[in-house]
Amino acid sequence: MSNKVQLTDLAAMKRAGHKIVGVVAWDYQMARIVDRAGVDLVSVGDTVGINLWGQPNPLEVTMNQMIVVCQAVRRGVTRALLSCDFPFGPMQEGPKSAVRAAIRLVKEAGVDMVKLDGAADHLDAVAAVTRAGIPVFAQFGITPQTSLKYGVTYSATPTAADAIPDEMLDEMVGEAKRLEEAGAALLNFTNSGPVVGAAVAQSVSIPVLGGFGGGPWLDGRVRMATAAIGYSADALDNPPDTYANVARIAYDAITAYAEDVRSSRQIAGGIRG
Repeated sequence: MSNKVQLTDLAAMKRAGHKIVGVVAWDYQMARIVDRAGVDLVSVGDTVGINLWGQPNPLEVTMNQMIVVCQAVRRGVTRALLSCDFPFGPMQEGPKSAVRAAIRLVKEAGVDMVKLDGAADHLDAVAAVTRAGIPVFAQFGITPQTSLKYGVTYSATPTAADAIPDEMLDEMVGEAKRLEEAGAALLNFTNSGPVVGAAVAQSVSIPVLGGFGGGPWLDGRVRMATAAIGYSADALDNPPDTYANVARIAYDAITAYAEDVRSSRQIAGGIRG
């Protein structure tokens, strides 16, 4: 693989059976860290509003906000492919609006590709953005509505034991194929499960990654860096099943700092502060 990851590298990894590593990042420092760790894809998700800024509604994030976040991450990423989510709005407004938004993200934030959530319902937007020369990371997946449609119990983490109707499997495979035909370069299949996920990954030539509800049956995974390291303040009271508990480390460090200040002790690195 070349030093700078290319889409052709990800396609080659799928053919060779090598898993693709994706991470969601929202700031310059984390972008530098994950890029140095050697991940293949950095995705700037529109969930930044909820997970980093405390917004109650995921639809509140604006295009201008996404551009600022993507610019910060772009400065920290030199090797991995960089993808940025559309906020809610541009894709739903139609293909022309989607192309304008994609061009802004490329020109103003320097992204390598754009991610369209719910892309299976907007194939015309996927095709239009692709025709404009901008690669598309298309998200689709199993939702509570999909499960209700086929009379199955919805699970955010489906297992091989879950009963999957053939019609539901066929629908997901069909959506994946239509997204590939529309020009998508990558797919993000949420809540896939080992049965439907494996079938979808085998049905298309482009890589299929999994965020929430993904697993080794896909061509790779995408996970929020903040979730992987236990960054959320909730981890203080509910230790996460993650690779670290940064929330606890940060809390202990700030507590120690506060004690030093209140005790009139010099603090580490305090002279320059």
